[in-house]
Amino acid sequence: MRIIAGVAKGRTLGEVAQVTRPTSDRAREGLFSSLTSEFGDFLGLNVLDMFAGSGAIGLEALSRGASIVDVVEQDSSAQKTIENNFELVKKNQPVGKFHLYSMSVQSFVSQFPKEKYHIVYIDPPFDFTENEIKEVLEKLHTGAFLNDGALIAIERTARSFQFSWPNGFAPARRRNYGAASIFFGNYVP
Repeated sequence: MRIIAGVAKGRTLGEVAQVTRPTSDRAREGLFSSLTSEFGDFLGLNVLDMFAGSGAIGLEALSRGASIVDVVEQDSSAQKTIENNFELVKKNQPVGKFHLYSMSVQSFVSQFPKEKYHIVYIDPPFDFTENEIKEVLEKLHTGAFLNDGALIAIERTARSFQFSWPNGFAPARRRNYGAASIFFGNYVP
């Protein structure tokens, strides 16, 4: 797994052994292609990566110039991998700030937000239910975590039915990448 673009382009990242389901290179490339066409570049953007695993999504955003990248991961071995991967990316001197929140996503969204995010990536385990995802989205909405028009990307199995977005979010599109689908939506308060 490598950083695709930005100051750390080409850096090889470590993976978490059998604890997480990493986003495939194909899906990451598709995700960042969509984000780039939506936002242009990442300068000045705040990014939140939930269920971060190896941290690859957040670190890719950091490499591309995001101002703030916050990642949330509760598994201790995944946290260690994220810390090691950040050290690799940090050597290339990205301009943004990076922070790992070592807690569950549910705990994170139950707190007072530290930032308002332009991009939120949610990649829960496939057995995480749609209702559980909706609860997270509702807390992002009611907790004032999101900038108006924020883009939310949710990775699910390609066998998933269409995701049903809760109030405050408008569906944008669905992209399939092999075994995974990414559902895109916008925050519309």
